[in-house]
Amino acid sequence: MRSPALRHVLTHLITPLLMCVGMGLAYMGAFVTPEPNHLPVAVVGTGAQVKTFARSVEDEAGDALDVRTVPDRERAVDLLKSRDITGAYVPSARTPEVLVATAASDMGAMAVEKVFAPVAAERGLPLKVTDVATPVDDDPTGQGLFFLMIAVSIGSYASVAVLGGAGGTLPMPLRALLTLGVSVVVSGIGALLAGPVFHLAHHDLAGVWGLGWLYSAGILLTGVGLHTFLKRWTTLAMMVLFVMLNFTSSGGLFRPELQNGFFGTLHAFWNGAGFVEGARSVLYFDGDGLGRSVWTLLAWLLAGFALTAIAGAYERGGTRRAVADAQRSRAGREAEEEAEEAVGV
Repeated sequence: MRSPALRHVLTHLITPLLMCVGMGLAYMGAFVTPEPNHLPVAVVGTGAQVKTFARSVEDEAGDALDVRTVPDRERAVDLLKSRDITGAYVPSARTPEVLVATAASDMGAMAVEKVFAPVAAERGLPLKVTDVATPVDDDPTGQGLFFLMIAVSIGSYASVAVLGGAGGTLPMPLRALLTLGVSVVVSGIGALLAGPVFHLAHHDLAGVWGLGWLYSAGILLTGVGLHTFLKRWTTLAMMVLFVMLNFTSSGGLFRPELQNGFFGTLHAFWNGAGFVEGARSVLYFDGDGLGRSVWTLLAWLLAGFALTAIAGAYERGGTRRAVADAQRSRAGREAEEEAEEAVGV
């Protein structure tokens, strides 16, 4: 290829084309065909008949369901609120009932209803659906937290380009301080969106902001640290880490029980899932499960700090090497000048 300018353009087109492939694989792989994958449900009751019924449901469903029995309705509600199960079926000779928690997953609740509706229909009975944890009226599907996560994510990883690029001449400690300041602003914007603007959070807005700060700071510090090593490839790396793998595994649209094993596994430790599940815990489940989400976000934050520290050390080493090279070059020139003077003499 003879034209350097054309080669330069084609080289830079690699990034958006890889983004196109990655986004297609990630989003379509995660969202196009949602179906139960070891969806945890319970059948309420005791005795051989209930256990036989539960076993028959699980055998018929195969890998789609994980069915357990619980002794009473109260225990089933507790498991729903701790998000250990997605739904529970309460057998009855007159009005069988399905218990769900749409605040945990609207799609999950629909999947549970779809599983047990034919059971009641076979007996010619109406199926009663009871929602034990409903989202607020301003967010009827409970998916608002997912879109809040997207807003905070974009504000965070887009700021990396400025902090790592335009701020690249600043010393790393100053960039790290700016990063923390930006994370406060980004998470503050998120809190405004969640509270006064769209009313997703009718209480504990400070808790949502705190989770948003942990989430945003982790992304920003990771990005600023990566920029030292990846330069123009940082954008692609950030898209992979905090969009392709992050949005798809967060559980904001489909919880892991409605996805394949890959995204379900990521959900256990990825930072987007930490934010979404943590916000759900604060707003709808009295803090149950919040500790696990906070530890997830803290782990990402600490990893970001570590990466930034490594990048700072690398840059300082590079500066020292540059100074040493300059000194050697200057010393070489001085030696040459002295030699020329000696020859002249």
